[in-house]
Amino acid sequence: MPPAIIRVVALGKSYSTAAGPFPALRGVDLNVEPGEFVAIMGPSGSGKSTFMNLLGCLDTPSSGDYFLVERNVAHLGKDELAALRNRTIGFVFQGFNLLPRMTLEDNVALPLVYSGIAREQRRLRARQELERVGLGDYAGSLPSRISGGQQQRVAIARALVNTPQLILADEPTGNLDSRTSEEIMTLFFDLNREGITIVLVTHEPDIAAHARRQVRFLDGLIVSDVATPARASNAC
Repeated sequence: MPPAIIRVVALGKSYSTAAGPFPALRGVDLNVEPGEFVAIMGPSGSGKSTFMNLLGCLDTPSSGDYFLVERNVAHLGKDELAALRNRTIGFVFQGFNLLPRMTLEDNVALPLVYSGIAREQRRLRARQELERVGLGDYAGSLPSRISGGQQQRVAIARALVNTPQLILADEPTGNLDSRTSEEIMTLFFDLNREGITIVLVTHEPDIAAHARRQVRFLDGLIVSDVATPARASNAC
């Protein structure tokens, strides 16, 4: 069996407040295996967003260990960590985070700049990923000329352009209407069937229902972790 993509052991995170340390995570253990589609759920303040930031190496834990593709991120230097993150993880956020003055092609190609890929190869790969999400004809457009759902597709193409093993998606349908949300989840479902591991944060049961596993947080702890029969979207 291949090693876990994500392995966290007794992971804790505390923040300093005027009233003293606040434990956002309190000793979490979790493995995510290659090819899984996991929904992270829980109410506001449950720790799910803190957990996602730690998985994405956007923050550091106060205690415990986090192994990303078998490498303990606490033991990596800044440059090593940035290289591992850029090579392994694709990020999709609720806000699409597209640069408004850059074309869709250039937005998608941006992660490749930090990978040292030559310009022509960046353009080719960006166009391939835009085709993959159904937006190949819009490569030269600006983000302001397309819909919110299309912008999220561009963000997904950008997440895919470095061929990551893992996609982390934080409330990726939070700014979208119900039909567009279904279309985006269809895309995630198809990407997972291709073998890409997906970890998605959501507070919406209908969105979580697309995942094959649902992990629920409460008060900084995992209170349930169940396998579920994922359903494909009915979006056209």
